[in-house]
Amino acid sequence: MLRTVKPRNARSKRALEKREPKAIENPKKTLFLRGTSASELVQTALNDIHSLKKPFTLKFTKKNAIHPFEDSTPLEFFSQKNDTSLVLFASHSKKRPHNLTFLRTFSHRTLDIFEFSLDPNTFLPLSAFKNQKPAIGMKPMLLFCGAPWDSNPRFQALKSLFMDFFKGPTVDRVDVEGLQYIIQLSAPEIPAQTEAAGQAGPALKIHIRAYLVRSLHSGQKLPRIELEEMGPRMDLTLGRVREPEDEMWKEAMKKAKKVELRTKKNVTMDIMGDKLGRIHTGKQDLSKLQSRKMKGLKRGKEDDETVVGEEEGPVEKVKRARRE
Repeated sequence: MLRTVKPRNARSKRALEKREPKAIENPKKTLFLRGTSASELVQTALNDIHSLKKPFTLKFTKKNAIHPFEDSTPLEFFSQKNDTSLVLFASHSKKRPHNLTFLRTFSHRTLDIFEFSLDPNTFLPLSAFKNQKPAIGMKPMLLFCGAPWDSNPRFQALKSLFMDFFKGPTVDRVDVEGLQYIIQLSAPEIPAQTEAAGQAGPALKIHIRAYLVRSLHSGQKLPRIELEEMGPRMDLTLGRVREPEDEMWKEAMKKAKKVELRTKKNVTMDIMGDKLGRIHTGKQDLSKLQSRKMKGLKRGKEDDETVVGEEEGPVEKVKRARRE
C-alpha cells in the first residue's frame, strides 16, 4: 500500500492538490524507462515513441531491476512520485527478446498490463526517414484499420490502451494547421473458425505506421492531401496480458456529474450555428386583453349613458339626470 503524505507547507499542499482527482483531468503523462538488460533496437523504439509524445513525458536513463508481471509495485511508486499515469518499459531477454511493456494505472495502482515483442526485421526508426517531423505538442490523428478493433474483445482493450497513450491533451477546438501527422494501427483479420471456437490460434499482431500530412495546391478551394511516411515503423506481437479487475475497471470508468451535459428541451441549433428556442404559452383569453386607450373615446360626466335592454326586446338609452 502506498502511504499518504500530509503537506508540511503551502508549497507541498499546492503540489498535492494538483494530483487530486478532477472532473476534467490533466493531460496524462508517460514514464519511459528500461530494465537491467535492453537491446539497442528496443531502446531506439523507446526513444522514438518518447519523441512523439513530448512534452507530456518523463524518461529515466538508469537501469531498473523491475519485472512488471511479477511485481509492479516499483512502477506504482514511480507513478505516484512523478505523477504519471502511463508507463512504457523496455527490456530484452533470451526468452522474450525486444520487449515493450505498456502499463496503465488508476489512482497510481496498476490497472492493466500489455506486453509486446518488437519485430527486428521490419523495424525502421525515425532517423531512417529523411523528412520533416511534426512539431512538439501536436495532437496526432489515430486511424484504426481492421474489423477486429470493434469485434474482438482483446483488440477492443488494445484500442482503449492506444487511445489513452497517443491522444494527448483534451481540447475544445482543433486548428486545421495543427493536424500534421497520422498514426495508423492495423490489425489483421482473425479466422472465423478460430474466433468462434475460442482457440488460441496465432499470436495477435499490430502494425504501427506514422505518416505526415502534406497539403498541396490543387487549383481548387480545398487543397490536395497526401501522406508521407515519417516513421517509426513497428510490427508488434502481443505477449502476456494482465486484465484489469472488475471493481477497479468500474471505478475507473465513472464520470463526474458535472462533465455530463444534460440535453435542453426545445433548444436547437441551425445550420449557421445560431441557437433557437421554442416557448410554449397557455391558451389566451382575448376578452381580457387590454387594448389601447384613446382620449376621444372617454365618456363625459354630463352625458354619461348606460345601456338597458332585454334579450328579445329593443334596446333603449336612458339618460341619467344630473344631480342638482
